[in-house]
Amino acid sequence: MRPRSNRGRHAQSRDPRGHWLLLVLVLPMMFGALLFEGWTTHEVDAATRRQDCTSPVPEAVAKGGPVLRFDGDRVTSAAVPARTVALTYDGGPDPVWTPRLLGLLRRHHAHATFFVNGAKAAQYPDLVRRIRAEGHEIGSNTYTGAAMGSASPLRASLELSLTQQALAGSAGIHTGLLRLPQTTAVDTMCGAEWKAARRAGAQGYTLVAADRWFRKPSQGLIRQLDQDDVAYKETEKLLGDRSVEKFTTVTSGAGMLSTDMPASVLERWQGTALIWTKALGHAFVGGMTWVLGIAGALGVLRLLMLVFFARTHVRRLTRFRPGSPRLREVTDPVTVLVPAYNEEAGIESTVRSLLASTHRQLQIIVIDDGSTDRTADLAGRIDDPRVLVIRQPNAGKAAALNTGLAHAGHDIVVMVDADTVFEPDAVQRLIQPLAHPAVGAVSGNTKVGNRRRLLGRWQHLEYVFGFNLDRRMFEVLECMPTVPGAIGAFRRDALMGVGGVSEDTLAEDTDLTMALWQAGWRVVYEENAIAWTEVPTSLRQLWRQRYRWCYGTLQAMWKHRRAVAELGPAGRFGRRGLSYLVLFQVALPLLAPVVDVFALYGALFRGPVLSAGVWLGFLALQLTCAGYALRLDGENVRALWAMPFQLLVYRQLMYLVVIQSVVAFLLGTRLKWQRMQRSGTAAQQIGQPVAYRSLSSR
Repeated sequence: MRPRSNRGRHAQSRDPRGHWLLLVLVLPMMFGALLFEGWTTHEVDAATRRQDCTSPVPEAVAKGGPVLRFDGDRVTSAAVPARTVALTYDGGPDPVWTPRLLGLLRRHHAHATFFVNGAKAAQYPDLVRRIRAEGHEIGSNTYTGAAMGSASPLRASLELSLTQQALAGSAGIHTGLLRLPQTTAVDTMCGAEWKAARRAGAQGYTLVAADRWFRKPSQGLIRQLDQDDVAYKETEKLLGDRSVEKFTTVTSGAGMLSTDMPASVLERWQGTALIWTKALGHAFVGGMTWVLGIAGALGVLRLLMLVFFARTHVRRLTRFRPGSPRLREVTDPVTVLVPAYNEEAGIESTVRSLLASTHRQLQIIVIDDGSTDRTADLAGRIDDPRVLVIRQPNAGKAAALNTGLAHAGHDIVVMVDADTVFEPDAVQRLIQPLAHPAVGAVSGNTKVGNRRRLLGRWQHLEYVFGFNLDRRMFEVLECMPTVPGAIGAFRRDALMGVGGVSEDTLAEDTDLTMALWQAGWRVVYEENAIAWTEVPTSLRQLWRQRYRWCYGTLQAMWKHRRAVAELGPAGRFGRRGLSYLVLFQVALPLLAPVVDVFALYGALFRGPVLSAGVWLGFLALQLTCAGYALRLDGENVRALWAMPFQLLVYRQLMYLVVIQSVVAFLLGTRLKWQRMQRSGTAAQQIGQPVAYRSLSSR
């Protein structure tokens, strides 16, 4: 063991901040791209259906041609001459049918007008450029194909302007041609659509409708088609019509000058930015769909694994339990190590709960690690020969445990946090699995004592549903990664064999457990050995605690990474335990924020009913599993009322903790010990007296 002080080790400690600035800069861009993709793809401000006509178009317009030009209140119309057909295609460009249509037109030396959706033009700019390069005409079919008469004024304006930007970025042009979505012949531009047509005409657009269905190609025809297989077949049929002399564009057929205008450099830059924004949003949505599927599958898989292995744990042969006919009852004397630093609020309750143990042969060593309060004095005034108080300069928890280990007089060692209160039979139950010679350590069952406030209830659910249910599974799979510092029993020779408690990581309990696996020892869980601990009472304290836990766990995982390739118990632990931690304790929390963001995206753009249904379904599954965990632990299931609120607040905090920890670990940051402010309420739930209450808690 290397006697290094934590003060020296962490002299250069720092907390990474740059990644938060990066998130602040990147997240708005990501959310903006997602919102834009959602608006353009799924059409909030729907405008997906046109309004019923309340008034017809003017009679002169209805009897005129399908090409309308506006000059103030004056409207003129035009049509193509006999034996001329202007083929027009709405929507798209489509990655499948647009190239096929272009190939068909090229083989017949024909030209057409493509009324594109701006969103599709931004998504497939290469097709827009190909349409333009092959001599075809481009018009606007609005950005999303919204019914312009039903759209709000803001949306109607954006439908036109964004399409122009998409064309500027993809083909370097602006178009003066417009076909209103959901209209065909001129008389369908009635009511609200006619008002929309007049507004567009006032902006300089030439409106293009289609000739009525009964008009023959020999009479001259503007034919309206979509970009699909039907359009391909209809085009092929028309191109073979011998009554037609010319297949051309709308402006050429109507005897008009081209309405295309070159876009300025600024407009091209704006169009390029739009294309990139569209691509980014589309990529985010596509990527998040995959991430959502993976994260959802992992989440459900974890829940099913926990319940399945917990059930197996309950049913399995109790080889390591008191009363088993195969194993003797362990009655050997026990040394209890209680490392303490400024724990005056709860140290008396902890020691007195140990002295009240049904296992009477105890040596209780309190190691005061340079406390600046009355921790050592309060522990020293307990008049019992079984209690020994050792004072040392502040060196950290691991060093304190090693000091206690050097003074341990018995072969069985129990490690206890100084804020933990033991049940009377906890020590006796905890050491029973050590009757098996292969078991080197035993994890007890840690319960939350101060659970009366909401934050405490959330942590209570986490301890029962997460930690303790995990431990049942880990025992069945023989890969327990952590014996918690709050309550754990060890063989002294196993501890000495791995060099004591390492100071290499901030999660000394996890590091020690993994070292025991690598040394060939087994680690099991005794759910009936119960200790009550005090959990953080503020989000700030909780953040500090979990940040240290998560960071220390990452350190321990990296330190013991070679266990994956080893044989025997070490290999089983590495391949099962480390893989589980990487997958479910690191990767899944990193993916989980995407699930929440995508749930919000789905609620806004893909239907709140579906999103709410998925969320409620997952919540119901979690409530069922948590209820089962509470029953196994003998807890009241009424605590489940806090779980929905936990998912909305507490879970997000844990995600951020993992993100911060991973960034800090990758940057090689050293963290300081973050001590929690105690109030001595570990025994609150079981009604034991609080020995001392700190001034800050009054």
